[in-house]
Amino acid sequence: MALPAEPVHHRVVHASRIAARRGPRAGWAAAGAAVAGLGWLAIAATLGLLALTTPLVDRLVLGGRVGPSQAAVAAVAWAIALTAPAVFAILGLSRLLGAAEALSRGRRKAGPAHALGTRLGLDQTVVGPVRLPDGRRVPELVLGPHGVVVFEVLPPPAATRRHGDRWEVRLEDGRWIPLESPLDRATRDAERVRRWLADDDRDFVVKVYAAVIASDLSLPRSPTCSVVTVDQIPGFLASLPAQRTLSPSRRERLLEKVLGAS
Repeated sequence: MALPAEPVHHRVVHASRIAARRGPRAGWAAAGAAVAGLGWLAIAATLGLLALTTPLVDRLVLGGRVGPSQAAVAAVAWAIALTAPAVFAILGLSRLLGAAEALSRGRRKAGPAHALGTRLGLDQTVVGPVRLPDGRRVPELVLGPHGVVVFEVLPPPAATRRHGDRWEVRLEDGRWIPLESPLDRATRDAERVRRWLADDDRDFVVKVYAAVIASDLSLPRSPTCSVVTVDQIPGFLASLPAQRTLSPSRRERLLEKVLGAS
C-alpha cells in the first residue's frame, strides 16, 4: 500500500532546516577552500624558486653548441617553468577569495523576518540574502502559500530624509544626495524576482509581493509596495490570499531554486 504524501509544509520546513544548517557547513567549506588556496600558493612559490635557482637551460643544452631542437626544448621548458607558478598562484588566490566571500556570507546578520522564527507559521520559509542572476542581492524573501514576498528594511532615519516622494541620504561629510525610494527599490526587486522565478516554467507565474519594513507606519504605502512593522509581518503574510496555481511540486521547485541562490 502506498504511503500518504508528506504534507507540503513539512517538506518546506525540512528544507528550511537544511538551509539553517548551511552556516556550519559553509564555515567548513570556507576553511577547506582556504587550506587549498594556501596549498596552491605554496606550490607556486616552490615552482618559482626552482625555476630561478635551477639551471634548466644549461642541463638541456649539452656542450657549447645549441642546435634548433635543443633551443626549442629549452624554450618550452622555460615557458612551463615561468607560467606554471603564475597559474598555481592564480588558483590559490581564487580559492582564498572564495573562502573570504563564504565567511562574509556566514557572518551576515539575519533579517527581521528570519528573526521571527516560528511566529511566521510552519508554511512560511524565509531565505536571504538571495543573489539574482544580474548580481543584485535581495535582502530577504518569504516563500509561502501566497507566493513570494520580498522584504526590505528602511535605511536608518538618522542618515536619510524624505520630502514627499523624494529621498535623500547624508554622506560622511554632511552633504545630502538623492536616494532611490526604498518603496520603488523593493518594487523593482520584486519584479526581478518574479522574472527570475518564471524562467523555469513559462506556463506558471508566481505572485511576488513587495514590502518595506519600517519602525512605524508614518510612511505611506504605494500601490505596488506595502509598509509594515516587524510585529506586523506574521499578520501581513497570513492576510495574503493563497495562490491556487502554486502546487506543492511547483513550490518545492521554487524553494530549491531560491535556496540555491542564497
